[in-house]
Amino acid sequence: MSPEPWLTIVGIGEDGLAGLGAAARDAIATAELLVGGERHLGMVPARPEQARQPWPSPFSQAYALLRAQRGRRVCVLASGDPMCYGVGSRLAADYPAAELRIIPAPSSLSLAAARLGWALQTTRVLPAHGRALARLNLYLAPGARLLVMSADAETPAQIAALLRERGFGASRLVVLERLGGAHERQHEGNAEGWDRAPGAALNLVAIDCRGRGEQRLARRAGLPDAAFAHDGQLTKRDVRAATLARLAPQPEELLWDVGAGCGSIGIEWMRAEAGCHAIAIEPKAARRALIARNSERLGVPELRIVAGEAPAALADLPAPDAVFIGGGLTAAGVSKHCWQALRPGGRLVANAVTLQSEAALVDLRARIGGELTRLSVAQAAPLGGFDGWRPAMPVTLLVAEKPLTDGPSRL
Repeated sequence: MSPEPWLTIVGIGEDGLAGLGAAARDAIATAELLVGGERHLGMVPARPEQARQPWPSPFSQAYALLRAQRGRRVCVLASGDPMCYGVGSRLAADYPAAELRIIPAPSSLSLAAARLGWALQTTRVLPAHGRALARLNLYLAPGARLLVMSADAETPAQIAALLRERGFGASRLVVLERLGGAHERQHEGNAEGWDRAPGAALNLVAIDCRGRGEQRLARRAGLPDAAFAHDGQLTKRDVRAATLARLAPQPEELLWDVGAGCGSIGIEWMRAEAGCHAIAIEPKAARRALIARNSERLGVPELRIVAGEAPAALADLPAPDAVFIGGGLTAAGVSKHCWQALRPGGRLVANAVTLQSEAALVDLRARIGGELTRLSVAQAAPLGGFDGWRPAMPVTLLVAEKPLTDGPSRL
């Protein structure tokens, strides 16, 4: 027999109890314990027979607090739709669906779209709470419509400054404060001339992107080399596009970028698919600084940077779904550790330029299998009064997929 729901999550808006239906009101009234933020608890009249618990600080303690109440009638108050960037999605991962009842209210995103006349399915939503605002850089493009869930009252001005810096000062901004309540307000202006003082901390920022930006940066693999700050240690554009095509990023997968240089492979991996994760392993401090700078400007500040030489620096990292070896291929134990750590079905791609690293690829292919490809790229360049082809050094790629079933180790 399925357990009865004991935990109800009620979404509540700025209009408080007045905006709730009968089921939500009944869940609140009959709960033995009411849990929520001080603002939400303040919307519900106290009852002598009902206990109240504000969210603890740090918030991470809340999950243990709720688990200890299992079996009681508990009601959690959350903002708007609890399953839209809310606490409901986290709690739903902790408990079987049969133990939960979720009663959503309109989210602030739905209310904002209604006020603006924007279709949500064609609008990009970005949470700024606890996340670097630099993620906005990934989605800036002429004609893009973005909704940013602000971290606080300072976020709108920070967004305007970022847009000006990136060449989108003509963008229209609309700040929507305390949506759905009696104190709802809107402020509108262009990023270039944005000078409004901070307002309510509870706000959304709508961005109608206008301008051409510093560069036209596609989300597909193969950004211009000039998009990256580097010291010459860079997987060049055409080779990088071919490499990423073979790495084949999928949502929620993790890449190890070993010998990351300026981080171009890991950064483009994360830009390619929503939810992709990457770890850049780089021993040189100056290059790690370049990786951090590039990941911020190209909209993937969550890229994890690990200092150290492979294979020692790989020891405690989570198992990858894909590995790119761009540096350190000839170092003892690097390819072995990467292959052993790789999840079954994962892809390993390694690039070689020197004769020694190419020999290492040939030896590695003999042991794990895979496909070898040599790429040769030439660029047109002035030659006297004419133009001629100037070839770059050829690059050899090894691509191998790890079998789904374990077999005898060939490393």
